[in-house]
Amino acid sequence: MSQKSQIGLVALTALVISSMIGSGIFSLPQNMAAVAGSQALLLGWLITGVGIIFLGLSFSALSKLKPELDGGIYTYARDGFGDLMGFFSAWGYWLCTTVGIVGYLVVAFEAVGGFVDTPDSVIFGKGNTFAAFVGESVIVWLIYWLVVRGIKEAAGVNLIATAVKVFPLILFIGMAAYFFQTEVFMSDWTGASLATPENPDVSLMTQVKNTMLITLWVFTGIEGAAVLSKHARSRADVGRATIIGVSLTLAMYVAITVLAQGILPRVDIAAMANPSMAGVLAHMVGPWGKVLISFCLIVSVLSSYLSWTLYATEIPHMGARNGAFPKSFIPLNKNEVPQGSLMFTTLTVQLCLLLVWLKGEDYSALLMVSTSMILIPYLLIGAYLLKLSLTQKAAAKYRLIGAAATLYAAWIVYAAGTEYLLLSVLLYLPGVLLFLYSQKKHYGSCQFNRMEKAVLVLLLILAVPAVQQFVASLQV
Repeated sequence: MSQKSQIGLVALTALVISSMIGSGIFSLPQNMAAVAGSQALLLGWLITGVGIIFLGLSFSALSKLKPELDGGIYTYARDGFGDLMGFFSAWGYWLCTTVGIVGYLVVAFEAVGGFVDTPDSVIFGKGNTFAAFVGESVIVWLIYWLVVRGIKEAAGVNLIATAVKVFPLILFIGMAAYFFQTEVFMSDWTGASLATPENPDVSLMTQVKNTMLITLWVFTGIEGAAVLSKHARSRADVGRATIIGVSLTLAMYVAITVLAQGILPRVDIAAMANPSMAGVLAHMVGPWGKVLISFCLIVSVLSSYLSWTLYATEIPHMGARNGAFPKSFIPLNKNEVPQGSLMFTTLTVQLCLLLVWLKGEDYSALLMVSTSMILIPYLLIGAYLLKLSLTQKAAAKYRLIGAAATLYAAWIVYAAGTEYLLLSVLLYLPGVLLFLYSQKKHYGSCQFNRMEKAVLVLLLILAVPAVQQFVASLQV
């Protein structure tokens, strides 16, 4: 890898932080307050904090145990569980990142609408109007132009944008710590006020489970340094960037959500429009707080869009080199960017934006789709480290990290419930056709082992209730 595409520790760390801190953090106070009281909030963050640290440590450990493997999410799953599971991990992750960055554009233009829309003149609405579609499309192709000029250059722009968007978060935390009131935080300790006639179950475990997908979504991007590992100036930087990025981001997430519930009662935050951080800051400092957070939201999601575009471009390229994606994704341009893969991702984003405009979908619908697709890739990371540590008789710490990361990922799958799992089945099945096509073009045929055949049969069985659920949702 030439010097022109190499990324240093600071830029790698910024990519990890930037990809995790997108739009979710600005809505986090309302999202968490809507499903959990203060007790469940603390317990949910404790479980998430431990789990996400072990997941981050898994990426760091694998970069040491398997330094020859580039691409992280895809190559680890492929090396541990075969070509088909590697493809599913890559396909699921690629869909997660692609749909996620569509969501970033939608929420960015929704935030712009907060400045220019009026009751009599809705220009951008929820990011799904024609004007929003045009603006979003312009951004899509500007980012394409930037990335096609080189991975390192794009990472440099991201570093600047990350610094810009982290500053107001630190400001919010400082102000919230100053205004924090213990009695407000303790006023709905058990979350009893969450109970409604339609949803009377407000047990502690239910509240904690309801926080899981929210916390998983805001940490999506933890794998950033591993995905771009071949561009790292030093292999050791991959693990360091992951751990530093996760630790800093976790500290900010916990501080923002916990301190917010000490500023205003839980029910008040739960009823806020998003980005709810703007409303909480406005309560502390006045209207300028809402303007500041809304502006930073726009900067944040656009920089996250850039970093996630890098990931979404890298994964199909890595897969194509092993026969999982079409050959056209393999060649690099003069700036060492897989332009075919980048074009595929960009055109997919453009198509999704068109569907958002035509169907009037909003950010929440995109969030649901994106989150459902990352569950299996994360589970495979922990499982691969656990398998590798056992077969190679690695140090006990690697077995502990792998077991803890696997347990956390399995817990997230359980907490997600059948709705999300069935949704992901519908999205994984079309990928099988792409895999078969790619295998035939690369090797002339496709052979499945016994485990892979069992996985395909399971997908076909689950497709029946998945289709039924999808049809039922259209009729609502």
